[in-house]
Amino acid sequence: MSNNQPTASLVIIGNEILSGRTEDKHLKYLADQLTSIGIKLKEVIVIPDIEEKIIEYINKFRVQYNYVLTTGGIGPTHDDVTTSAVARAFKVKLERNKQAVRMLEARYKEKNTKYHQDALKMADIPQNAQLILNPISGAPGFIIENVCVLAGIPSVMQAMFQYLKDHYLVHGSTIFNRTITIYKGESHVSSILEKVQNAFPILEVGSYPFIQDKKWCTQVVISGYDQANTQNAVKFLISSMEQHSIKFHEESK
Repeated sequence: MSNNQPTASLVIIGNEILSGRTEDKHLKYLADQLTSIGIKLKEVIVIPDIEEKIIEYINKFRVQYNYVLTTGGIGPTHDDVTTSAVARAFKVKLERNKQAVRMLEARYKEKNTKYHQDALKMADIPQNAQLILNPISGAPGFIIENVCVLAGIPSVMQAMFQYLKDHYLVHGSTIFNRTITIYKGESHVSSILEKVQNAFPILEVGSYPFIQDKKWCTQVVISGYDQANTQNAVKFLISSMEQHSIKFHEESK
């Protein structure tokens, strides 16, 4: 794969995810969305609502990848510590952001509801951060340098990401993925897959076993930034399987 494509990491923050009480719904969505705009998700970690842990991984990932995305911990309660942790990671102060206050006031007015003063915690944003608009609940996320801080509620996180996608993230080249289902276990095709990878070293050739009708099968995903090269690798794989009389199915493009 090309080394010139934008890269990203994801920090999923939340005790409730680590305890199993809440199912993570962020990873698949963000991985799919980033891939669709040519950004390679390189690393993901799930950590608790502990400021020192958040600071550790923010500072680690922001020098390794083009973008760091975080989810969770930006609400109004005592255990929402992501915003303060990010401010500490960048060694800046939190400040009451006037635009964020107006956004919150507008949303509560729209609902004909008077907001509690505690809600204003969600308007405390690190200095010099850029707001990420939130059309769902009004409370914004924010961007500071290459770190993008998103909500933990899936629908809100997704709305915030769409804002990032449209207004901030630099899109890379399209990533072409081809998927072939092979009706044999990995051990039967491992040497073939190694030959494909060696013949097309700039592509990624991934192998994923599964069971169908009580029999082991293998799903192969070939990914690359050059469509013709990716399809040539698929043809190489198909030809090799036909030579060995191995049954397969290529997903439609």
